Amino acid sequence: MQIQDTFQTALKGVTINVTRSLLTMLGIIIGVASVVLMSGIGASMQGVILGQISSLGAKSMVIFPGQQEGGPNAVSTGHDSLTFEDLAQLEKLSTVTNLAPVIFVPGKTIYGREEASPQVFGVTEKFFQNQTIEAARGRMIDQADVQGAKFVAVLGADMPEKLFGGIDPLDKRVKIGDNHYVVVGVAKALGSQFFQNADERVYVPFSVARNVTGQKYLNYVTMEATDSFDLAFADVKSLLRQRHGIRNPDDDQAKDDFVVRSSAQAQEILGTVSLGLTLFITTIAGISLLVGGIGIMNIMLVSVTERTREIGLRKAVGAKRRDILLQFLIESVILTVIGGLIGLGAGIGLSWLAALVVSGFLSTYVFAVSVPSVAASIGMAALTGLVFGISPARRAAGLSPMEALRYE
Repeated sequence: MQIQDTFQTALKGVTINVTRSLLTMLGIIIGVASVVLMSGIGASMQGVILGQISSLGAKSMVIFPGQQEGGPNAVSTGHDSLTFEDLAQLEKLSTVTNLAPVIFVPGKTIYGREEASPQVFGVTEKFFQNQTIEAARGRMIDQADVQGAKFVAVLGADMPEKLFGGIDPLDKRVKIGDNHYVVVGVAKALGSQFFQNADERVYVPFSVARNVTGQKYLNYVTMEATDSFDLAFADVKSLLRQRHGIRNPDDDQAKDDFVVRSSAQAQEILGTVSLGLTLFITTIAGISLLVGGIGIMNIMLVSVTERTREIGLRKAVGAKRRDILLQFLIESVILTVIGGLIGLGAGIGLSWLAALVVSGFLSTYVFAVSVPSVAASIGMAALTGLVFGISPARRAAGLSPMEALRYE
């Protein structure tokens, strides 16, 4: 019997009862849709996190005061464990470079009748080097601005629309707190950094921020490792522990009054999250496809019983054992592959809907499909049909023609 005839016979067996075939595929559809959906969400989130990390720079490091990472609200936390004297000593280390202190400036940002509450950072020109921030219009804060304590400001990418609408913000004066600043530039869009909108920022010279706030401490310091992160970490921690009188031979973070973080650590965390997500997806796929495979095997066994006389008749007119075996195997694989394709469409559709919803809250979240997961899902679906179709196919192929023809 030719393979083409066997395939046509198997396809007829699948389509003869469409409702039952669809119900049989349900487990496979759910399994594949789950895998595609979860892998799509994983790929989208990975893109979000990678985008946030990439803007930090390959050698970037950050020191936060206290035992938790700071943020714009750290102004009110009272953490004073990172001082200007600490900064002066850190600048002497050979394992770090481009030290850029940051002070947060409180107060609303106002232009005319428009006002906003962005994060206002007092920074030096080195901050932009460490964070790979460039100007889209105008210029960034430079060394002359810091040394001269000039009241100038650079707006994040979202701020011109919030404050100025369609007006060009360059050379306009904005009020931050009790002081007025001339806008000299607009930064290129950064998107989200650690789930905060980095485009809703305003940057002013560090010297000005220090004068207007009167702070005696730093909110955080960014820097770059000159070579090895391990050496840089060790030197920074050793220096700050010595200056702060902290005995910590076991390197217990709970004993420190500061936190050191790096882009390399963020990459490592991302790798761990990705591995956990992959294992989770694999588990879902395995359970779903197992349930779907058992369902297919049960239906195929019922189908063999219902079609016993058909099998006997085909054998009586010359069909061989392998023809019957191949027919039922093909039927099983067709069911799982069609179910897999339906699940693939459903999973992609759900991923797109998820992206549509989440992008409203997280602007850097974009629709993504993991091609390896899609290919693996369809392959696993076909393999499931093959594995779970063997038992019914062997049972059908092993029927005696005479007994099958007498079956009622």
